[in-house]
Amino acid sequence: MAELTKDSLEKLLLSLDEDRELAAKKYETLRLGLVRFFEWHGCAFPEEHADGAIDRVASKLDQGEEIGNIGQYAIGVARFLFLEIVRERQKQEAVLRQLPQETVVEDSSAEARLECLRHCLQSLSRENYEMVIAYYREDGGNKIVLRKGMAQQLGISPRALRMRLQRIRAGLERCVSDCLNRMR
Repeated sequence: MAELTKDSLEKLLLSLDEDRELAAKKYETLRLGLVRFFEWHGCAFPEEHADGAIDRVASKLDQGEEIGNIGQYAIGVARFLFLEIVRERQKQEAVLRQLPQETVVEDSSAEARLECLRHCLQSLSRENYEMVIAYYREDGGNKIVLRKGMAQQLGISPRALRMRLQRIRAGLERCVSDCLNRMR
């Protein structure tokens, strides 16, 4: 994933407009348009995806590529980024389809806990559900590589990804606890 540097940001702003204030306004308009693009396509974290698309455009400019219409070019980059998101979603769905639907558990309390966990997982947004499943899919050294890749794909730091998953997990734990309390 391309990372926005001070130089690449300067080149992007200069390509938007020579007047610094107008360039900043055009940048915000461009970013808002990209956020809307990702929102309309049902992506979780549209702001992060918009920033990722802008980072890629700025990186191309920094590499010396001539771009005539930054707005059109950025939408093209956003489309490719969206296709990457869709492909990743499809991979995650394939993994989810392979998970066993029923697990036989001898202990009734463990069975109730598992049933509550399934219920709570299903109550998550699709993006959060897929993220949780993907995040906890691997063990050992593979999980480190997977999680770094997830963070890169989302355009965030591994620490930000951990924090996001901790919030989702805390919500799941509350949901499971509430579910178990209702069953008693």
